[in-house]
Amino acid sequence: MIDMNVRYDEVLDPLRQAYDTRAAWRDGLTKEPWKLAERQAFRDRLASGARLLEIGAGTGQDSAFFQQEGLDVVAADLSPLMVEHCRAKGIEAHVMDFLHLDFPLGSFDAVFAMNCLLHVPNHDLPVVLAVIRAILRPGGLLFVGVYGGSESAEGPIDDDQHVPPRFFSWRTDEQLLGFAAAARFDVVDFHPVDTGRGYRFQSLTLRRPNGD
Repeated sequence: MIDMNVRYDEVLDPLRQAYDTRAAWRDGLTKEPWKLAERQAFRDRLASGARLLEIGAGTGQDSAFFQQEGLDVVAADLSPLMVEHCRAKGIEAHVMDFLHLDFPLGSFDAVFAMNCLLHVPNHDLPVVLAVIRAILRPGGLLFVGVYGGSESAEGPIDDDQHVPPRFFSWRTDEQLLGFAAAARFDVVDFHPVDTGRGYRFQSLTLRRPNGD
């Protein structure tokens, strides 16, 4: 992975094509136990009835879980076919990318972003985090889950089975936490997870400060 100058608007169409093509396949995947644990841990931080937005929602498996848990859930994904799968599960879902989350300011108590912000180049991540922060209510929580920690690199990966190959941004722990601090989030929790598949997962829960 070598391209360090790519912009988010340049990767949107290839990402949309890749995820449209694999939507049905991804909907049939079974979630790994560590992903279920991370999801449950975030759920446990939220009050009953909290309004939650899942971005990069894919086919809505996580959104469906949160909805079954009694949360008021909205899903967003850039892939129209992914959004169709979300709606088939009874979830309110919208075709949106991260720079165009067209919701009123302070609309949500929580935002869940599992393995999706790794598709945002570093150049545009500050803007994306600012957009997310704006739609969170003061005191609201943001879950960011991405792969990374050991290196900083951007571009496609060699063994990607999606067509066209997807763009990834891999960040060190220091980079990821630095982006969060620059976006004026408070860190609630940060820990790495060994996925057992050669990828190191970074689990980060952030809070928009009260009174801000």
